[in-house]
Amino acid sequence: MTTTPAQPGSEYAALSHQIRAASLLRRRHGYYAAKIAGNLAVFAGTWVGFAFLGDTWWQLFIAAALAIVFAQLAFIGHDAGHKQIFRTRRPNDLLGTVHGGLVGMSYQWWIHGHNQHHANPNHEQHDPDLDIPALAFTSTQARVKTGFLRWMAKHQAVLFFPLLTLEGLNLHVSGIKAVIRGETPARRLEGALLTLHLAVYLAAVFLVLSPGLAAVFVVVHQALWGVYMGCSFAPNHKGMPTVTESKIDFLRKQVLTSRNIRGGRVTDFVLGGLNYQIEHHLFPSMPRPHLRHAQPIVQRFCETHRIPYAQTSLVDSYRQVLAHLRAVGAPLRTSRTAT
Repeated sequence: MTTTPAQPGSEYAALSHQIRAASLLRRRHGYYAAKIAGNLAVFAGTWVGFAFLGDTWWQLFIAAALAIVFAQLAFIGHDAGHKQIFRTRRPNDLLGTVHGGLVGMSYQWWIHGHNQHHANPNHEQHDPDLDIPALAFTSTQARVKTGFLRWMAKHQAVLFFPLLTLEGLNLHVSGIKAVIRGETPARRLEGALLTLHLAVYLAAVFLVLSPGLAAVFVVVHQALWGVYMGCSFAPNHKGMPTVTESKIDFLRKQVLTSRNIRGGRVTDFVLGGLNYQIEHHLFPSMPRPHLRHAQPIVQRFCETHRIPYAQTSLVDSYRQVLAHLRAVGAPLRTSRTAT
């Protein structure tokens, strides 16, 4: 049996028809209500445990637990930013802003950059996720590095995971800067939430713990949260083909630049649904629990239309990321002018 190849513009419409026919774009209010309630219960319970433990080094386990809880709260903010929870923008933004306040980051600042990423995934000039001064994701970026940043790009494969320990701090600082500069629509609300978060967080930690332990607690908590967030987002696009022109159609632009992570429900929980990156990029407003059902539909569709569909294990995804970073930095290590 032979089929007539569809035109690129009509292929996405055909895939969308299959997704809608399977009712995978309908909202899942019950799922999110239970998910949010569970997250908030664990969040509150963790802080209660913190208060009862008192001034002891066992608190570092609480710091690790909080890193996990913060990431799960951030995943809800991510879903809200894509209108996965409610159909209209306002309730999603309110929910996302509140969750941003709970973890101490600006939801409005983050979602603005994230939407740019979705519009131009892995585009050298237009994807903000490729604009990271400490790293080079393309040979062009590597060549223009100078000084200390050139040295970092030269050794970026080795430095990658250590740098992720600073991602939590980066999220805090970048959000605060955006609010101060007036770059977020809800400047007053976010400013109040970020100030309240910082005040309550530091007061709780330094009132309950001795100064030295309090400082270690903050460092461990923020570092582990940064690593968790970085390890959740990095496998999705890093090491995948980059785009330098915009003539490629939407379907291929999203599929060819994205990578899925195989796994079951544990992987779904740990990565907040980001393991279905291809499906998420094709249908950003699809509720998280539907992504796993959309995956086989999208994969079959891509196979039928001979569109490469990248899917691997979590460990292998990190191997690919590090191999890509090592390859991009290789010319700097062999160049006599590298510093």
